[in-house]
Amino acid sequence: MNAQEKNFAYKVRHALNERLDDLPDSVTERLAHVRSVAVSRKKQEASVHVAVFKKAFAGITGSASGHSSWFGRLGLGLPALVLAVGLMGIVHYEEQRQIRETAAIDMAVLSDELPPAAYTDIGFNAYLERNGA
Repeated sequence: MNAQEKNFAYKVRHALNERLDDLPDSVTERLAHVRSVAVSRKKQEASVHVAVFKKAFAGITGSASGHSSWFGRLGLGLPALVLAVGLMGIVHYEEQRQIRETAAIDMAVLSDELPPAAYTDIGFNAYLERNGA
């Protein structure tokens, strides 16, 4: 019901209430009976269930008061910890790979029967790179 309809209903009610004392008893009784019938036929109000979704950004946890639980903090810190451990693992793996390659070159040089003069040769490094030793 909009404001104009409500205003009209109030005016009608006010006009009827002004002349209420002048109505005969039979009319008053009929109006009371009709009113009770109308009230009994009124539709029962049904409960309405509404889904409410909370707006939030990914990674934002906690309640509206700003306090977050330890589980929420763990949800933010755990991925950062996993990332740090993963990066440290990659660095360690690359260092070990480089150490193994250097050890393989040293092993090939030391186990080969080369004269000591070959180590002082300028082209020796080119020879090592070309042969993969």
